[in-house]
Amino acid sequence: MRARLLVLPLLALLLAGDPARAVEPLVADLSKHLVAITTGFAGTDVLLFGAIEEMDGDKAGDVVVVVRGPNKAETLRRKDRTAGIWINSGNAKVDNAPSFYQVASTRPLEEVAPTAILDRHQIGLDHLDLDIRVKDQGSDLGEYRKALFRLNQTKGLYGDKVLEIGMLSQRLFRTDVHFPANVPVGIYMVEVYLMSAGQVISAQTTPLVVSKIGIGADVFDFAHHQAAAYGILAILLAAAAGWLAAIAFKKS
Repeated sequence: MRARLLVLPLLALLLAGDPARAVEPLVADLSKHLVAITTGFAGTDVLLFGAIEEMDGDKAGDVVVVVRGPNKAETLRRKDRTAGIWINSGNAKVDNAPSFYQVASTRPLEEVAPTAILDRHQIGLDHLDLDIRVKDQGSDLGEYRKALFRLNQTKGLYGDKVLEIGMLSQRLFRTDVHFPANVPVGIYMVEVYLMSAGQVISAQTTPLVVSKIGIGADVFDFAHHQAAAYGILAILLAAAAGWLAAIAFKKS
């Protein structure tokens, strides 16, 4: 916590002491670039901090942050109750759904930029460009889109609201992004936009790696890359455990 409190003052000193960087309209960074998932991982927060240049006199622009996880394919199914039994009655496939999606902004998105700009940069859930293929006569694309968002919000992987970016002055900003315990592994993109008068003035993209480490990572890799061997080993271990338990009970 103490290290975090020192981050923004240090950034201000760097900007003031480096003329080459001081002219940059937007400078941002993360408190860490690796989220390490260990056996006892219970989620973590990553601090995003930075500074912006003053524009139009003393008026500062707006900062918007988008954190995207790697895309993945998902299959959504709709169930209907028939004769007291729930059965699948339709489905939709999504090929490019972000595995994680969170947005933060200094102001509400509709006040920061027009719809066309938000659509162009896919800022906000309503502006995501998703490839959804519906195979369902009883529902439409919009319902499946809402279902995708709702399911991921329940898992804590999609934000149900836009987070607030705190301004510590007219130049310095910060926000915390929470990654839950079930966060998928992969390379995430943290996009930071500086906006003024509804236009993107400057943008910066920083990668963030979410990875399993330690023995948990070794087991994960073995299970996914050597599935047959992992299954056989699991059966053998279970049989051995049962045999040892039987011997222990006999002796007692």
